[in-house]
Amino acid sequence: MHDILNLTPENPAPYDYTAGYFTGHKGVKLRYAIFRSVISPARGTVVLLHGRNEFIEKYFETIRDLNEMGLWVATFDLRGQGGSDRILKDRQKGHVRRFKDYEHDLSIFLEEIVLPDTRLPFFLVAHSTGALVALSAAPRLSNRISRMALAAPYVGLRHETLPTGIIRPLAAAACWTGFGRLSTGHDRSRHSSPGNPLTSSVERSARTARFIEAHPELAVGAPTFRWLHETLKAARHVSRQEHLTQITIPTLILAPVLDGIIPYSAMEELSRNFRAGQLVTINGGRHELFCERDIYRAQALAAIEAFMPGLDGGMNLSETAA
Repeated sequence: MHDILNLTPENPAPYDYTAGYFTGHKGVKLRYAIFRSVISPARGTVVLLHGRNEFIEKYFETIRDLNEMGLWVATFDLRGQGGSDRILKDRQKGHVRRFKDYEHDLSIFLEEIVLPDTRLPFFLVAHSTGALVALSAAPRLSNRISRMALAAPYVGLRHETLPTGIIRPLAAAACWTGFGRLSTGHDRSRHSSPGNPLTSSVERSARTARFIEAHPELAVGAPTFRWLHETLKAARHVSRQEHLTQITIPTLILAPVLDGIIPYSAMEELSRNFRAGQLVTINGGRHELFCERDIYRAQALAAIEAFMPGLDGGMNLSETAA
């Protein structure tokens, strides 16, 4: 089972894991892994949801940090990326047919993998698109997930040339006219630091680039118009007051101020309307907090450790979800 994951000398796997595949919504094969902490008894399990164009191996360093907190980690590659099935024949296109497909996959993962094979209580840690999936599914997760930590949640989109108010109808029109499978073009996330909108860590961005060079089959290119339309629609939905009031899971929103992908103002606005949410501002941090320089990354991990009950210095936010 270990050859399901791709290991390199500079990116070794955490100590104790199993990996495999499960069948997601409508028969899509999804790659997953469970990483066990050596600390016994375990303090719980983190369900880790990735951002767009990410994969399990990219999170090895963060998974080790969570394991050292006494937490198991259960994670899977989102449909259409990483080691999971692609949705289109062109593997380079980042595509999803319906945003709800992501939520159905998460539900199946919790039911078939997490519940029988890991340790209670269950926490959820998610980044960007994964955080959007978590926010959308959260009203139905309160009986399973104790707390959530969402890093740079995709609740808005910063664009270099066009405002979201123009991008949204353009993406919708492309879908309505049969061009939803077309790529939106250039993937602007692949820049080297210091111009990288994802992270200011030259070391970690270079490590990811070298890994993708060794395993290009795990990466995807720019998203399709359908993916953009579906995710922007979901981002607008989860930001509405009527949706946020249905979420009772205490939630930490880790918001990097210098995020080049998601506007900080959108994350701040989300927290204002989110009774169960608490905003933690990471001054100087960029979009990928878990791949950032140590000064920013450590703040995010410390906030998660303080927030999860049963870990050192746990915060009591139960009143925020009342």
